[in-house]
Amino acid sequence: MTDSVRFIMVGGFLGAGKTTTLARLARHYMSTGLTVGIVTNDQAADLVDTKSLRSQGFDVGEVAGACFCCRFDDLILTIEKLGLDKAPDIILAEPVGSCTDLVATVIQPIKQLYQSRFQIAPYGVILKPSQGRKILKNEPGTGFSPKAAYILEKQLEEADVILINRIDELTADELAELHALLDARYPDTPRLAVSAKTGSGFEACFEFFDQVGEFGRRILDIDYDTYAEGEAELGWLNSSLQISSLRDFSLDNFLLAIVSELKTRLVNEGLEVAHLKVIGLSAAAFGVSNLVSRDLSPELSLASHAQTREVDLVVNARVACDPELIGQLVQQTVQKICDEFGANAKTGNTQMFRPGRPQPTHRVAADAVL
Repeated sequence: MTDSVRFIMVGGFLGAGKTTTLARLARHYMSTGLTVGIVTNDQAADLVDTKSLRSQGFDVGEVAGACFCCRFDDLILTIEKLGLDKAPDIILAEPVGSCTDLVATVIQPIKQLYQSRFQIAPYGVILKPSQGRKILKNEPGTGFSPKAAYILEKQLEEADVILINRIDELTADELAELHALLDARYPDTPRLAVSAKTGSGFEACFEFFDQVGEFGRRILDIDYDTYAEGEAELGWLNSSLQISSLRDFSLDNFLLAIVSELKTRLVNEGLEVAHLKVIGLSAAAFGVSNLVSRDLSPELSLASHAQTREVDLVVNARVACDPELIGQLVQQTVQKICDEFGANAKTGNTQMFRPGRPQPTHRVAADAVL
């Protein structure tokens, strides 16, 4: 690894659009001749984000089993492995969407332990409008308890820049309302309005992340009991399946059908979706479908335009409920859609759990900030 690798971490709540944002950033930097490495992060292995980014041709490492803060040494080791063939000029890091306090437990420790090896970029946190607006207004019916909402609020508090995402879906009045809410809560934090999907606003985003200065210095006053309890309210499921059929079927239609049916079942149960992602990998193509809120429609975020008879399916679901219930709903959904498409499903590895209490490897106090 060379000196002065630029470290860009982009946080945000589950479903905010971190993976799409990192992919857009990576393509931009690669187009300028820079070498880019990406590090994804999850509470468990078999992450849709990792497979999706690798399928797009990016050099990706994964830190699994806990957030970067609790797997700090694994984060550094993963970055070093990305540099074995050719040292990256830029590292893009995507932390778990249910984690916060990352300035004190990730950015500052990197600064203090590896100061000569990394140049820290501004820490960006993405706001998902659909749930962010409700939480910032303290509206009922968000689907999340105040303890889970606490995590999103703390994520925004430690940001060097807040990225209001999905502006392609917002009216001018809705965007103005978000700006007013953020003005009231985080008046000293710069913000940019962007669309990771279309690229709108990203020229300003590139310029902001290219700044050199003293970033990553906002140490939170945080209650780890509230943080841990809020995170534990979310049920997590990562499941891999093998789908096969005797006749060709549309991979994109299959993925959208899975997400649409699962949304219907979750809504019928009165559950809020933090994030739902499904990736299908066939021999020559891949596609991704996702859902980021019960108030929005399922999306085909990456189309395969492929017909296939066999596909490896990975489902990542983050829902405010018992993870066993998510598992049942996913199993029922896959069986129903397979029946409709004349396909069979074989279940592989499945993990269902609630995140444990965060135990950071390092935590820098406010009076020791670099």
